[in-house]
Amino acid sequence: MSESHGPSASNINNIIVPEISVEFVSDEEMAIIDAALAATRCSLTSSKISSICSPSQLQRNARSLRSITLLSKRRFSGCSAPDIEDSGDLGLSKKRNEVPESFLERFRKARSLSVTDITGTEWCEKQMEFTLLYCRKRVSKAMRAGEARHKKLVEEQVSTEVKILGRSVEEVWAIKLINFITGANQLLSEGLTRELPLYGFIEGVWMVGVIDEIRMPIKETHGSPILVDTKTRVRETLPSESQRRNRRLQLMCYKCMWDNLAAGGFPPRQFFNYFSLNPDHVLSEEIRKSSTDAGYPAKTLEDIVTFYMNTWNMLQPTHDQLLLRYEFQKDESLVVEEKFSYDQNWLKSQIQNCLEFWKGEREANYTPVEERWKCQFCQFARMCSGNP
Repeated sequence: MSESHGPSASNINNIIVPEISVEFVSDEEMAIIDAALAATRCSLTSSKISSICSPSQLQRNARSLRSITLLSKRRFSGCSAPDIEDSGDLGLSKKRNEVPESFLERFRKARSLSVTDITGTEWCEKQMEFTLLYCRKRVSKAMRAGEARHKKLVEEQVSTEVKILGRSVEEVWAIKLINFITGANQLLSEGLTRELPLYGFIEGVWMVGVIDEIRMPIKETHGSPILVDTKTRVRETLPSESQRRNRRLQLMCYKCMWDNLAAGGFPPRQFFNYFSLNPDHVLSEEIRKSSTDAGYPAKTLEDIVTFYMNTWNMLQPTHDQLLLRYEFQKDESLVVEEKFSYDQNWLKSQIQNCLEFWKGEREANYTPVEERWKCQFCQFARMCSGNP
């Protein structure tokens, strides 16, 4: 679906692009919630839940807004054991009169929110609600192509991350932090790294994210790192404004996390307490050897956390100019680059609005009327009363 009156290079600030039409939507862009979205890894195994999730059954039993709201306060017990990063406690409430837990407590208690959770909520809160409740999100062909492109970029330009099997929660976290330290050291020595994981504390909530690319300015010895995100496009067209807005939000979240961590904003005691970690846990021989070979010998999880914090002491806050790149999937050619400035006040407002939903302070909102075209590509459209 396109408009012929698309923007030109003269009226789009900081966008390097020739005369080009605006494409409102593509299958790839509509799948804005990344394949790594935590709740999607849950698989529904009970026949009862399978029948609820069946599109034909959902169409025959369309629920009213009130019934869906009530449904959002129930717990499902049919999901398989969740990945340690992806799910919180999914058990049933112990007391019938107990106040229903928020989505944050139910689905992210064991791992914290991700930047993808924030961008997915901004895209459509109802879609996020349904995704959490039904443990399912369709992965499109375009999404797989985008993942393949990112993997190729990582393999071509960056060293491989540490791949060690963690035998405990402490060791899983140790490996995550080691991968950050490895990537950060590469950034400092080579001026480029990709797929760098971040673990920080924003607006009173623990948050995780993976930055697509970080560059060091070529002509500056001690310049600020530049955050870059590359998205693939099915067609050689400029994304719609709502899509670009969502991508800008993603990069701003990364910058906020990075700058906070670079300023010493990682509270180790809160980290250990929130994730119920034993700082004195002795790491496996394989992990100890890996850290020693990398130049920072560590015996316990607390040692790794100390090295993680020391690494941040060597990093500068990121540049206020952020870069979004859109590539054509067919030949990996550049469609458009968009440079934009960091807006701290706007970001704070967006995160706080999303957290109201996650903390259960209000019900999920439908996507704005002017953006209801998104419903045409949403797998939950048949059961959503906000679908026109």
